[in-house]
Amino acid sequence: MFSTTPAETRRQIVLAEQSVDYLLRRSHRRTIGLTIDHRGLRVGAPVRASLRDIEALILQHGQWVLDKLTEWRERPTAKPTPVVDGTVFFALGEPYTAAVRPTSRPRAQFIGNTLLLETPGPAETPRLFEKALREKARRVFAERLALYAIRLGVNAPPLRLSSARTRWGSCSRHGGISLNWKLVFMPLPVVDYVVCHELAHLKEMNHSPRFWSVVEQLCPEWRARRAELRQLGRQLPQFE
Repeated sequence: MFSTTPAETRRQIVLAEQSVDYLLRRSHRRTIGLTIDHRGLRVGAPVRASLRDIEALILQHGQWVLDKLTEWRERPTAKPTPVVDGTVFFALGEPYTAAVRPTSRPRAQFIGNTLLLETPGPAETPRLFEKALREKARRVFAERLALYAIRLGVNAPPLRLSSARTRWGSCSRHGGISLNWKLVFMPLPVVDYVVCHELAHLKEMNHSPRFWSVVEQLCPEWRARRAELRQLGRQLPQFE
């Protein structure tokens, strides 16, 4: 099911004799874009774009849409990994091992490449695990934002961690930047690409060639990092 905002409408289109639902979102973007994820087909379009032009583009890419929708439906659901003593996980490209210890006062602490989880019981362990990773993410992300902001010649913007299901980052028109805390499961160069991408929006609030030139100024390997992000994003680990 789609959740909608005032700028969004649900519609249907027939592709190769198949009825396909899609979510149309109009905004001040310049081009029509198609996105497919676990929620289905989503279409972003300029406010003034005609429905005829929008659906002509969907029809033009009809087979691609059907193939991608099938791929999402058939994708196996990743089984969450239980967080127990000895669980190995990767954070920012480095391997870590969870050390779970029973205690009456919950606490989480990184010690070298060990994450010590002192927990009153198994039900509390996943919460402590996520809290520790969020704190690590906030600290490292803030450091990377400060580093690349200096290179861009701007002040480090306020940072907010998000839990968005399909967005890795965003930049508001007021200059604040949100980064998905689950980027902590990505290698640091991939995190840097997302940081540079969002910082570039402080100069260009669009995805024009000028925007990408700012990204390249900060992250010359952005194309490879973006491809890596897309690949790893489909294999994101889950813990319970």
